[in-house]
Amino acid sequence: MASLKNRFRNFLIRNRYNLAVFTLLNVACAMCIALVGARVAYTDSGRRLDLIWNLFLAWIPFILAYIAHAFSWRRLTLYILIPFVSFLWLIFFPNAPYMLTDLQDLARGSFGAPLWYDVIIVVWCSWTAMLLGVVSLYLMQDIVQRTFGRFIGWIFVFVISALSSFGIYIGRFVRLNSWDILQNPAETAMGILGLVIDPSRRLAAFTLLYAVFFIYIYLLLYSFSHMLQTQNLKANETPEQLAGTQPSDARR
Repeated sequence: MASLKNRFRNFLIRNRYNLAVFTLLNVACAMCIALVGARVAYTDSGRRLDLIWNLFLAWIPFILAYIAHAFSWRRLTLYILIPFVSFLWLIFFPNAPYMLTDLQDLARGSFGAPLWYDVIIVVWCSWTAMLLGVVSLYLMQDIVQRTFGRFIGWIFVFVISALSSFGIYIGRFVRLNSWDILQNPAETAMGILGLVIDPSRRLAAFTLLYAVFFIYIYLLLYSFSHMLQTQNLKANETPEQLAGTQPSDARR
């Protein structure tokens, strides 16, 4: 019994940051649902319920990325299961950063609720979805990086950022969604191909600016997480290790 408790304790210690991220994301989603539920009860209308659905869609790429990352350590599944899961992840990934565009709906008015309350709801939901997208991309980048190298891993991040921005444009302005690709692949592909062949200035500007914005958010959170890892490693170093890292001039 004591051995089982020690294993469980060691598991919690090793995975404390992963568990913290997962817990905080769930708490954020619960808060989003509570805020929307309170709005529905206060206004007696179903407005903003679509945010809950969009938040559910943002969880799909996160779950798919977690599954892919969990099985990527096995060589057999790496080349059989992972490509299929990655394809589904790519289709649903734009749903995560897409929610940020829901901010423009605030220009239409709050309709029964204070505007500041709607701002809090939309910002909270969109930021939660953005974080789900960032974490899922981080997991997928780790798979690519371990398989093909660090350089290809970062190329993957930039390509996915551009593709997802293009997907967000399609969802917001063309009104196509991830389900259309699965239900009507030929018709959807022809529509997308038409946009690629003859892109508008709005399409080019939106895709570029949103891709740059998402990459900035990703790099910021990526750098912050690694900064914490570096500080944690330094905090766990012994005095002998610290002495060994001092410059040679300091020892003279």
